[in-house]
Amino acid sequence: MNGRGLLEGGVGGALATAAMSAVMLAGSRAGLMADQPPKHIARAVLPGHPHRRKPGEGVLGALAHFGFGMTAGALFRLVSRGHRTPVPAGIGYGLAIWLASYQGWVPGVTALPPISADRPGRPAVMAVGHVVYGITLAAVLNRFRDRHDR
Repeated sequence: MNGRGLLEGGVGGALATAAMSAVMLAGSRAGLMADQPPKHIARAVLPGHPHRRKPGEGVLGALAHFGFGMTAGALFRLVSRGHRTPVPAGIGYGLAIWLASYQGWVPGVTALPPISADRPGRPAVMAVGHVVYGITLAAVLNRFRDRHDR
């Protein structure tokens, strides 16, 4: 895997994160979740009480969310070794990230409860958001692959 492939993975991850963020904002506007999870995560890891608002948590949360999404996209590109990726594999990858995060390390840093103990709205929105992430990531990376084949 060359640097171009990792860059493409990062770009794909950024676009996929933007698409997922649109789902998250729609979920918030529909009243299915009060606040964006990246903001809760930033709040929990910044100094001070993990559940009290902190200056800059929204911006830090958004930056960290995109950084995480770009890194996950580059990792996916690395694992796929630049080959075309079936969309179901992208969906599985997105859902694996959701499960590992929201049933694992996110509750571990006390940002949010695990999926199994959360209010019904947030896990549903986040699951759909991660499906959208996976679909978008696979589609963007496949488009890069197709461009290289020409």
